[in-house]
Amino acid sequence: MSMKRINFKSALLSSGWAQNVTLDIDDRGIISRITPNQIEESNWISGYALPGINNIHSHAFQRAMAGLTEYSTSVQDSFWTWRDIMYRFSGKISSKDLHVIACQLYMEMLKAGYISVSEFHYLHREGSDNLAMSNAIISAAKNVGISLCHLPVLYTASGFGGQPLNMDQKKFSHNVDEYLELHSKLTDQISGTQNQHMGVAFHSLRAVPEDALKYVLSLHLTGPTHIHISEQMQEVNDCIAWSGKRPIEWLFDHASVDESWCLIHATHLNESEISMVAGSGAVVGLCPTTEANLGDGIFSLTDYLNRDGLIAIGSDSHISVSVTEEIRLLEYGQRLKYQRRNISISDSEPHTGTHLYKESLRGGAKASGFDNGSIEIGKRADLIVLDEKSPLLVGTPDRSVIDRFIFSGNQNSIKHVIVGGKMVISDYKHKQEQRITSDFSKTMTKLKKLLD
Repeated sequence: MSMKRINFKSALLSSGWAQNVTLDIDDRGIISRITPNQIEESNWISGYALPGINNIHSHAFQRAMAGLTEYSTSVQDSFWTWRDIMYRFSGKISSKDLHVIACQLYMEMLKAGYISVSEFHYLHREGSDNLAMSNAIISAAKNVGISLCHLPVLYTASGFGGQPLNMDQKKFSHNVDEYLELHSKLTDQISGTQNQHMGVAFHSLRAVPEDALKYVLSLHLTGPTHIHISEQMQEVNDCIAWSGKRPIEWLFDHASVDESWCLIHATHLNESEISMVAGSGAVVGLCPTTEANLGDGIFSLTDYLNRDGLIAIGSDSHISVSVTEEIRLLEYGQRLKYQRRNISISDSEPHTGTHLYKESLRGGAKASGFDNGSIEIGKRADLIVLDEKSPLLVGTPDRSVIDRFIFSGNQNSIKHVIVGGKMVISDYKHKQEQRITSDFSKTMTKLKKLLD
């Protein structure tokens, strides 16, 4: 087995910051040896090396419509009016377009500090072909060098109780047999790929009837299980009207929710549901910039973390692609709610940015299915390196590096990104950046003509 050696001037190990750290990485991208306080090595990478974040929720095609829904359609503008615009936009995108859009997005994710993406993929059909769109995502991730947890989405109904799909939703739809065939083909296709694996996704309780949910779960498909849940109060109220229970209550009554699950948004939970989710070991996938953009509400973060609940972050609709902005807004929502500062801390970690970053690492590794999130022997070498010469970071004590990274502004200070031991962003640049952005520009210009 071949071995790669990378030398960092400063790295965040599980024991804390260490200097002159050498990592030995095998050909699977796994850390096999860690040697701090090295004096013999050369070719040091300067800056602060730390684990990169798994982006646990993405709808790649929505990157192309970011900023296009910021106008009023009524005095009751909401998620549901946004959804109507999204439906119309999604009908214009081909698999070729999606590949180009995803390449641009995934490059932006890497530069923003994400080292993997969990693609919650429901834009299935291109004519009679239901593989082309997934293949566009899979090839884009491979081309750009980001790790991928591909989550083809089961989407069979338009509302609680199995209401029939409307015409705008047909492109998202499969019956259970079609979904399982798609999942099987994709699993065979990416089996053995170093930085890619599969998971299972149910769009939501309103879009997946009980019998379909239970049948797919009974097959014990491999990988994480993701679902949108309790994002909007209308969804909660509709679920109560249909079943007499809130979405989380219904799900826990009808499925064995455990640490393999990621509950996306879970914005509107009562006290009982917070305890239920935290006790199950499931991860809540939070997407603060999208949740703010759609007017979803503010997650009960403080109560949930106080019960040792697990969180991860995602960029969802990609109105922002930024690790720092997601974590910053996560904390700022709580400050606005409680009207005080430095809320998301623990007894062992009084630094807010550091605490939320580490919590996002911990939950993100579970929710994505990638064994990373810390610089340890046996873990994947999925790392970012912050530029110690950045105006945001220069002159920073070690204990405040992550706090300053999160809270000190919007200038990018991520100089290098390493995925599975391979440098994919070097000196702030991707090696295919010019071509990827040029292709994206052409595709967006074409789409503009279709959307005008």
